[in-house]
Amino acid sequence: MPSLTIGSHTLTWGERTYVMGILNITPDSFSGDGLLLPSPASGTTAPVAKRSGEEAGGLAALVQARNFLAAGADILDIGGESTRPGSQPVDAEEEKQRVLPAIRAIASEFPDALISIDTCKAAVAEEALRAGAHILNDVWGLRADPELAAVAARAKAPVVLMHNRSKPANVEIRERLGKAYTGAEYENLLEDVKRELMDSVAIARSAGIPDERILLDPGIGFGKTIQQNLELINRLDEIRLLGFPVLLGPSRKSFIGYTLDLPPDQRMEGTAAAVAVGITRGADIVRVHDVEVMVRVARMTDALVRPWHGAGKHA
Repeated sequence: MPSLTIGSHTLTWGERTYVMGILNITPDSFSGDGLLLPSPASGTTAPVAKRSGEEAGGLAALVQARNFLAAGADILDIGGESTRPGSQPVDAEEEKQRVLPAIRAIASEFPDALISIDTCKAAVAEEALRAGAHILNDVWGLRADPELAAVAARAKAPVVLMHNRSKPANVEIRERLGKAYTGAEYENLLEDVKRELMDSVAIARSAGIPDERILLDPGIGFGKTIQQNLELINRLDEIRLLGFPVLLGPSRKSFIGYTLDLPPDQRMEGTAAAVAVGITRGADIVRVHDVEVMVRVARMTDALVRPWHGAGKHA
């Protein structure tokens, strides 16, 4: 599998596991780590940092980015719209107001940092990539916005294509997707997920995105039952056999909560187990909230399953 070069960075698949740290510039993240909070006076959102406007959003994200990079994160994933069940849709302008200050601040302070923009909107992606983001991470696999693939192709940006059968809150997106994916029953979990991921690959290819810039994400937690999420992680190697690098995002998700009967802020051990097993099954990137701990989990798992790249024999 070819390595991926992004600027001065080269991601060599199979050599080690890369860690993507999650920066949610939202007030309603399911995991409780959103960097925006509702303003009690107006009902609108305001950054956690006690400042106003772009300065505040950028500062809150900058602090978290600094901590993530110091802890060993390889990629920073910035998103401005929650995908949790029951979340309110955000229009492109509000999403840009959330994420662009953060991207600009991080790109300015850490010019060598790899930044991913988590969005399904072409208008947001285009400005984010111009502001300093390098990677497009789309939870709808290029199917929600017909212009998104072309934006990524023009920017020569790598794309993460996620499988998703959850019901979108956004009515316009729901209409575009139709009933082909959302809310459907699986006839064969792995075969259905693989086929639908390859549908997204076809969209990317038709827009001119080369295979070496395509990554796949099985969409843990998006339109799957607890058992289906567990099965997908355990059989992740079958996704990787499609010939593309695989991103796994199990962090703090509800399948862990239901399995262990724990709230989001107590799911670190469950996340660690999912990350470790996912790596043994071929995950190339793990997308996580608790970067410091999961970097250690990834390094230890790499030392076990990729001993030629792990700890030295005299360590």
